[in-house]
Amino acid sequence: MSPDEHDPHAHAHTHDHDHAGSTLSEMQLRVRALETVLTEKGYIDPAALDRIVEAFETRIGPHIGARIIAKAWNDPAFKERLIADATTAINQAGTLDRVGEHLLAVENTERRHNMVVCTLCSCYPWEVLGLPPVWYKSAAYRSRAVIDPRGVLQDFGVALPQETEIRVWDSTAETRYIVVPRRPPGTEGWSEAQLAELVTRDSMVGTGLAKAPAGAAR
Repeated sequence: MSPDEHDPHAHAHTHDHDHAGSTLSEMQLRVRALETVLTEKGYIDPAALDRIVEAFETRIGPHIGARIIAKAWNDPAFKERLIADATTAINQAGTLDRVGEHLLAVENTERRHNMVVCTLCSCYPWEVLGLPPVWYKSAAYRSRAVIDPRGVLQDFGVALPQETEIRVWDSTAETRYIVVPRRPPGTEGWSEAQLAELVTRDSMVGTGLAKAPAGAAR
C-alpha cells in the first residue's frame, strides 16, 4: 500500500505545495486553466485575447467618455447633436473615438437628474466608460436603482433637492446610455482637457456628480 493510502493528509499536503507562492486567486487559476484548454482546442488565439485585454486596460475607459462630456460643455452645438443622436454626433466629431450604434446621451439639469442601470444583466456603454464597476452588476444596485433611486444616490454620497426629478434609464443589449452631468460652476474659460479632469465615471452613470473645480488643477 502506498504512503498516500496510509496517510489521509498526504494528498492534501502535496496539493498545497502545487500553488505555493502563487499570487493568483482561485478564480484567476480557474480562468487560466479555462484559457489553456480553449487555446489547446484552437477556440481562442492568445495573442488576440491579449490585445483585447490591453485595449480595455489602456485604451478603453472613462477618459473617453470624459472627453465627450468636456466637448459638450464647451460646444453647445455639439451638445445639442449629442442629445439628439449620441452615436452620430460622436462619430462625426472627428476628434473623438468612434462608437457603435445605439448610444444615447441624457442631460442632467437643475430640475432633472438621470441615472443608468441594467435591470436584466449588466449592459453598459463600455466603449466610452470601459468595464463596468462591480456594484453596477450587483443585484442590489439593479433592483434598488429602480425602486429607490434617491436612496441609492444617497448611498453614493449624492443628496439632491426633493424637487429634483430622478429619472432612471434601463440599458439593454440594443440601447446604452451615457449621462451628461451638469457643468460645475467656476469653470468658464476652461479648456476641454481641463474640463475632462472633472468628469468621473460615476457622474456619467448618474451615481455621482462632476468634481468641483477645486478638485482639479487649472
